[in-house]
Amino acid sequence: MQSIKWHKLLPWIAKYPADSFGQRVKILFDYIRLFRRKRLTREEYYEFEFERRDEEFRNDFLGWVEQGLYLKTLNPIKYYTLSRNKFLTHRVLEGVGVRKAELLCFYQPEGRVEESDVVASTVADVCRILQQKQARQCVIKETENSHGEGVRVVREIEHLAKDCRLHLFNGQSVLLSEVLGEHQLIFEQLVEQTAQFAGFNPSSVNTVRFMTTLFPDGSARIVAAFVKIGRAGNCVDNAGGGGNVDACVDVESGEIRYAIQYDGWRNIRDIQTHPDSGAQLNGVVIDNWEQIKADVIRFQQAMPWCKAAGWDVAITDEGAVVVEVNDSWDRTGQYFIRRGWRREIRECYLAWRKVGYNPRVERFANRFSRREVRRLEKLFRN
Repeated sequence: MQSIKWHKLLPWIAKYPADSFGQRVKILFDYIRLFRRKRLTREEYYEFEFERRDEEFRNDFLGWVEQGLYLKTLNPIKYYTLSRNKFLTHRVLEGVGVRKAELLCFYQPEGRVEESDVVASTVADVCRILQQKQARQCVIKETENSHGEGVRVVREIEHLAKDCRLHLFNGQSVLLSEVLGEHQLIFEQLVEQTAQFAGFNPSSVNTVRFMTTLFPDGSARIVAAFVKIGRAGNCVDNAGGGGNVDACVDVESGEIRYAIQYDGWRNIRDIQTHPDSGAQLNGVVIDNWEQIKADVIRFQQAMPWCKAAGWDVAITDEGAVVVEVNDSWDRTGQYFIRRGWRREIRECYLAWRKVGYNPRVERFANRFSRREVRRLEKLFRN
């Protein structure tokens, strides 16, 4: 069980941004109270600016430790790879009829698969598959990465005698043979977002993150939604690297609210319009919102092994298209929507525990011992 590490806490509070020593003392005791009540980490207190938060946010915030307790049951370890390996996720979503970006090719450098129409092991194999599918554009991703790391958006594929020249969205060109290496890659068809979403920032596919839960009776709920929008010249919309735009989406109405320019933790400011395109954000209602919500509910119901999911969804003229599904999601969205989602995730956890769902091996693997689980459940009982 975690305990306060004073040798780390005191240097942390000494550097905490505050106007006076007295304020730092107040923050120190405030953090200790939250640690004892919620096992809040120092990073969470700092990043979410807890010294400024009201009691409602403090009570409803779902921190890393408590989230880990719930997700060990709701999203068992034995299913992790279905969400984290992008190639397997494609195959799973195809199998259950979930609309997603088209998978063009899976590059697997280990071993050799002969004459596959999807799996490739060499430059020649990738070129052949892309040419057979008449792919003119694509997105290239590493299968295990997240937060938009290593993503290449290809605006034009030029086929050469023994290679391909990839013309990237930023005007640069690179040979396919220079891209392929020791890491697995997937090549996806480029998603065409609606004119409304392209208007926010045309260089990135701007997605909506839906937080959903699945209950034992088969019903699914949308816990929260927020939109992630890239900056001019960037091809990804993710907040992980900073420098993008985020906003809450009201689940009932689809109205965009609380837009912010995110340039890193504690370097965030409220905005009304996109800082580059000038597009209005706050007050805009997402088109066809009811149908999009219905699509996402169906997506969650079709993926029962992940009972609390974070869906990154592109909005297209055909409807919601899954870009990525996350089984172990970060807590950043609670900042964007300006409330916590502890109550909703805990409700789902307790519902599954009530019907006796208890994947014992996964629940106690890696992080929590049986004794720690009992202690945490007692700590978080309210």
